[in-house]
Amino acid sequence: MYKSVLKDGSDEFIEKKSRFIGYGFKVQTEEEALEKIDNIKKIHRDATHNCSAYIIGEDKMIQRYNDDGEPSGTAGVPMLEVLKKEDLTDVCIVVTRYFGGILLGAGGLVRAYSKGAKIAIDSSVIVNMVEYEKLSINYDYTHHGTINNYLMNNNYKILREEFLESVTVEIHNKKDDKSLIDELMDITAGTVKIKKIKDEILPCKDGKIIYEN
Repeated sequence: MYKSVLKDGSDEFIEKKSRFIGYGFKVQTEEEALEKIDNIKKIHRDATHNCSAYIIGEDKMIQRYNDDGEPSGTAGVPMLEVLKKEDLTDVCIVVTRYFGGILLGAGGLVRAYSKGAKIAIDSSVIVNMVEYEKLSINYDYTHHGTINNYLMNNNYKILREEFLESVTVEIHNKKDDKSLIDELMDITAGTVKIKKIKDEILPCKDGKIIYEN
């Protein structure tokens, strides 16, 4: 399991007349991150600075930052530190600044860019990326009511249902969690047929999978 963000997002604030816009992006490669940064620079080509930071890889091996003209260590480094403090990966953030005429000083810049990074990842929604197995479950019609109630009561989303000579449903089950299999075996007296379709890493919040609409 590791932590990342669910989606792209943005937010902004004003600090001593300077406008700061924080952007958060979910990325999986350095090329993606650089493309996101380049796109923001094109959108805000008139901005004073477009500072960036990103961490990529489940092992967090790729870590980069760019001050984009701000004094060294006052923008990209604190932005990267926000990502590290939140233990995030596969995330790229850009904080755009439109200078408002009042100097913030080194400490003020660190605080402003840290805040810009934080609102960027908050707007992108921090999630846990958890290993699941997509399972196909086949059983006799006589067990359908009991199994269906069990799945619903335990917050399993039925991804697909098929009603032929027997019932087949597809669900996600957390990898290495055998409690579902044990329960289904008990309900069906061992006649249930369970097949793993594939492994997936899915975004979760508060212990529940977040499914795209």
